Amino acid sequence: MSKLADLIWKNAELLRGAFKENEYRKVILPFTILRRLDCVLQPTSEAVRAKFATIKDKGYDLNKMLTPVSGFAFFNISGFTLPGVAQTPDGHDVRANLEAMINGFSQNVRDIFEKFGFLATVDKLAEKNRLYGVVKNFAETDLRDKDESGQPVVTNHDMGQAFEELLRKFNDVSPAGEQYTPRDVIELMVTILFGGDEEALSVPGIVRTMYDPTAGTGGILSVAEEHLQKFNDHATLKLFGQELEDETYAICKADMLIRGQNPANIANGDTLAMDMHPGETFEYQAANPPYGVEWNPAEGAVRKEHARGAAGRFAPGLPAIRDGQMLFSLHLLSKMRPFVGGKGGGRIGVVHNGSPLFTGDAGSGESEIRRHILTHDYLDCIVAMPTDLFYNTNITTYLWFMSNRKPPERQGRVLLIDASGMSQLMKKNLGKKRREFTADCVERIARAYADFKTMAWSEDETSGTPNGSRRSLKAKVLERDHFFYRKLTIERPLRMRFQATEGAVQSLVSLVRVTKMPEDQKALLTATLQALDANVHYTDADTFRADLQAQAAHMVATLPALQGLTGKKAQLSAKALELARKGLGQKDKTAEPCTHENGEVLSDSELRDAEYVPLHEDIDRYFAREVLPHWTDAWINRDVKDERDGLTGVVGTEINFNREFYVYTPPRSRSAIQVDIEAMEQRFMAMLRGVSQ
Repeated sequence: MSKLADLIWKNAELLRGAFKENEYRKVILPFTILRRLDCVLQPTSEAVRAKFATIKDKGYDLNKMLTPVSGFAFFNISGFTLPGVAQTPDGHDVRANLEAMINGFSQNVRDIFEKFGFLATVDKLAEKNRLYGVVKNFAETDLRDKDESGQPVVTNHDMGQAFEELLRKFNDVSPAGEQYTPRDVIELMVTILFGGDEEALSVPGIVRTMYDPTAGTGGILSVAEEHLQKFNDHATLKLFGQELEDETYAICKADMLIRGQNPANIANGDTLAMDMHPGETFEYQAANPPYGVEWNPAEGAVRKEHARGAAGRFAPGLPAIRDGQMLFSLHLLSKMRPFVGGKGGGRIGVVHNGSPLFTGDAGSGESEIRRHILTHDYLDCIVAMPTDLFYNTNITTYLWFMSNRKPPERQGRVLLIDASGMSQLMKKNLGKKRREFTADCVERIARAYADFKTMAWSEDETSGTPNGSRRSLKAKVLERDHFFYRKLTIERPLRMRFQATEGAVQSLVSLVRVTKMPEDQKALLTATLQALDANVHYTDADTFRADLQAQAAHMVATLPALQGLTGKKAQLSAKALELARKGLGQKDKTAEPCTHENGEVLSDSELRDAEYVPLHEDIDRYFAREVLPHWTDAWINRDVKDERDGLTGVVGTEINFNREFYVYTPPRSRSAIQVDIEAMEQRFMAMLRGVSQ
């Protein structure tokens, strides 16, 4: 709710000069929460204090005794309200009364203000002579959920939107922005996430669980709850989450308290470093993890978890340290409720940028994570969304949906939806957010998901959105094996010519002297090299080796210093021959392939290449068709095998979204271009004639 956010934001005017702009959040966020809690407790505040007066000296558990009276999972026994604190004459004792008000809350609320460091902020406000003014302004801000007649004033939905708008404003002036999920994107996510489960979720009294490991302010969780209650107000969705940042955690916890959720279900900490809901699994999960953020702060814990194998969360693989978003997908999969005997199971919706689709070559951590997801048939659908949907980034993003309870018709297959053309321009930008999903956009995308078929739709010229843009939607059903390939290592022979030039011999002799070869071998090789004819060159490695050995035999026979060598010592060793090959050889495409002494052809590492073969295609047929016509001397390196299946080549995975929906547009003809050029020339000449007149 932008208007509510603007109303709250006006309090920033009092802070100018006393606080830096990026510090306004330290004041506005906790005071907004304080006023909201104050307002929702107002109708039952007298009853709570009366009940407290009767039990305060009896040692009862206050939570058990007072929460039923307050109507929420929290209470306040201080006797103070924010308007009451603001009415202190001349601002006298505002600080003390405000602290008494905070201390009068139940512990779960006090924890929230501790995360904000609220009392330290209050002290600074008092020091800068701003405290009374801020308290007075917030006291005059009506944040009641209902008025005296029971009519909504500021709903939880409105409050959530206001918080997100405030956070966006703060991020605009903060050096370190954070990524929050817009409500329209969340609506699409939860619509698809619950899609197909409507019958089960419509049962009166149904109870389900929802988890977000990067909860932020709780936007995804709260929208999911609201979405479910729209078609079944007797359903209960128990919300769980974990959030790293203290401030956003505090907002999320406050929102859960007001919603009647268990605040203990929202944990504060690094999800990658520690699962703070151990042993818990969930029917539904949704998340928008950070993109392109290094996971090195949690590296030690992550690698330890990976080493646990199947007992840990990250067994399939570890992505590059520069981007940890795929680790969140593995974490979500580990928290998915098991599907046993046709019962249970879970579904996941997660926002990613394009990186998890294709980053990492065959055998890499990223590829192995995708392989794990596809092999276990978890991947259900990926939706490509338009750019300019998020507040702080305009990149293309994707919604991944995963499940361990796919219906039979979806098993072994994956649905790709290109919804990049499904949005509407906003009347006013919010940060970098220029586009939004309308209700119709969400409905059409959700229908494409439910239909589970290859399709294409677009608006005609006359039925576009009010701003004149046209929407389009495409979907494609593919077998999961479509995304697998086998990476073959293709070798080509090393071809070299050999010549004992003066410079090459001198360099090689110097090298021989420092090698760890036996002294007699050093002497024999040195003498042989110095005796070679500098005018002779070889294009065949076998002939070169044979001549070296012949020359070495001649040196043993003629040089007194070598005549004592017999047997193998009178011949150049394999190491000596290899040194000579490397020292006197130069690459030559016209030369014969070089070989080892055992006859094995040596490969040229500079010519080594890779071929990516569809998983189930015969590699030899592929090689004969795609490689040999171009390189007749090439061969497949059959020593390179996949660690998991033991077959030649390394298995890789890639989801090339753009390739699946690419439509070739032929270039314009020369004649059409010429017509346009001539027309432009005529307009230009007409303009010049007008100027000259």
